[in-house]
Amino acid sequence: MRYPLLLGLGLALGTVACTPSAPPAPPPLTDYTRNSGAPRAPEQLAVTFDHADLGIRVDPVRHWIEGDARLTFGVTAPLKRVVLDLDRNLPIDSVEVDGKALPVSGYRNPDGRLSIDLPRPLEAGAKTTVRVVYHGSPHTAVHAPWDGGFVWATTPDGKPWVATAVEGEGCDLFWPCIDHPQGRPKLVDEHITVPAPLVAVGNGVAMGMDEANGMRTYHWRSHDVSTYGVALNIAPYRELSASYKSRFGNVIPLHYWYVDDEKKAKQLFAEFPAMLDFLESAVGPYPFGTEKMGVAETPFKGMEHQTVNAYGNEYAKNVYGYDDLLQHELAHEWFGNQMTNANWDDMWLHEAFATYMQPAYAESIGGKMSYFASLMQIRSRIANHHPIVSGTPRREEDVYEDERGGPGQDIYNKGALMLHTLRNLIGDEAFYRAARELVYGTDHPVPGNFAPRYGTTKEYIDIVDRVTGKDLHWFFNVYLYQAALPEIVATREGQQLHLAWSVPGKGPFPMPVDVRVGDRIVSLPMTDGRGDVTLPEGASYTVDPDSKLLRRDTGIEAYRDYMDKRKPRPH
Repeated sequence: MRYPLLLGLGLALGTVACTPSAPPAPPPLTDYTRNSGAPRAPEQLAVTFDHADLGIRVDPVRHWIEGDARLTFGVTAPLKRVVLDLDRNLPIDSVEVDGKALPVSGYRNPDGRLSIDLPRPLEAGAKTTVRVVYHGSPHTAVHAPWDGGFVWATTPDGKPWVATAVEGEGCDLFWPCIDHPQGRPKLVDEHITVPAPLVAVGNGVAMGMDEANGMRTYHWRSHDVSTYGVALNIAPYRELSASYKSRFGNVIPLHYWYVDDEKKAKQLFAEFPAMLDFLESAVGPYPFGTEKMGVAETPFKGMEHQTVNAYGNEYAKNVYGYDDLLQHELAHEWFGNQMTNANWDDMWLHEAFATYMQPAYAESIGGKMSYFASLMQIRSRIANHHPIVSGTPRREEDVYEDERGGPGQDIYNKGALMLHTLRNLIGDEAFYRAARELVYGTDHPVPGNFAPRYGTTKEYIDIVDRVTGKDLHWFFNVYLYQAALPEIVATREGQQLHLAWSVPGKGPFPMPVDVRVGDRIVSLPMTDGRGDVTLPEGASYTVDPDSKLLRRDTGIEAYRDYMDKRKPRPH
């Protein structure tokens, strides 16, 4: 989640309770490194990523890391070299292939795509392990998580506080990886070395800690980690832990690593079970129950790092009484980490669902008023500058940047309102069944019978069609592949009210419309995009009285225009 502040329900930007140190100017990144999700090289398509064994030594004073990565691949097609992604500003000390050192001429990394020659060609079915030893000052985030990299900060009492946030730029900012959504390793071991008495928190399960010569090495193990979900969290952490008995019968470890405010930490930790239960009841089993539901306090706002979500929301509460950033990031364990978009062009599958889970959770707490109040705040942010989905592969920043033709925050806000509309169109049972099949690949997920998977826009549309027994491509063609919203055009002739859908692309749009006439509701099927209602003498009417539909709203357009004019102008 790149824009957590704008997803919160009315939260304003706060200042993180830490004292950032003054980092040196970040080294320049190549265009290739700066943009996560470029097409994979043929050599990357010819392997499976079986194991990433990562040793990373972090020096908080020098803003320096030393990395030792052992990467194991299965070969699926003839292979002459291994191709990885690593920021060229991290100098390489040595490279080995299956235990044998390569000469400097055996590898090259001119622009952030590291090419390693194999001593001999490999055929399908073989395995190979590449070791890359490197060092340097990793790219520093100017404003995490919007601008990615390392965050070097200090706690309120002056202790080192270090974290990573690399969704936009990618895993290659600090370890050699395949920087593409489909580049996730099957197994990740992290060995994070830090000065004692600092604590280093990673993904998955704690495998122990070694201490010697004033340094501590923390060992973590996780499975099928999303590429940008591999994270480092380093601070003089204190820990809260408990166990949660799931409605599916398994017991999930809960952990929160915080810096200094024990009272507020305990209040936040108390929110974990209710949020877990809601998402398990709405979607299905917590995907990583054998590892943990973990949260680490960070010196930046937040990010969905798998099993160790980053949290820096200053223990805020929204008007519904809970921390909506925490709840949004938790939703990403289902929508983002269990189900990962196959390409960044499908990223709305992460953000629209995670955003929609916020009003859905508010409804579970406060009823319909909370639900619609939450939706209204989200609705006011929709821009409609570009379609949510382009239909072609994209890099991550191509999705987020308006000047590149990307939908930006519409993958959150417009996507969430589209899901609200879809739920009203097909009903709760079909809506949540389709979501479960997208997330788990099955409608009957139970702990142990599913694994992380990739999802696409096409797959989700096909699931909805199959679940409903209807062809709903017309619905998604308008909301996902067109920028403008559908509009209801209402004209009155005497006692006749004529309604007609006007949609971008001029395709079919048989979206039913309710009309309140006096004290009764008339439902129009709008099969051909049109419908008529007879209005009794003197009767008032309201189109879409229960706010089921995402459609053009001139009132909101006037509001957005008013707010845009109030923005400070640059001098």
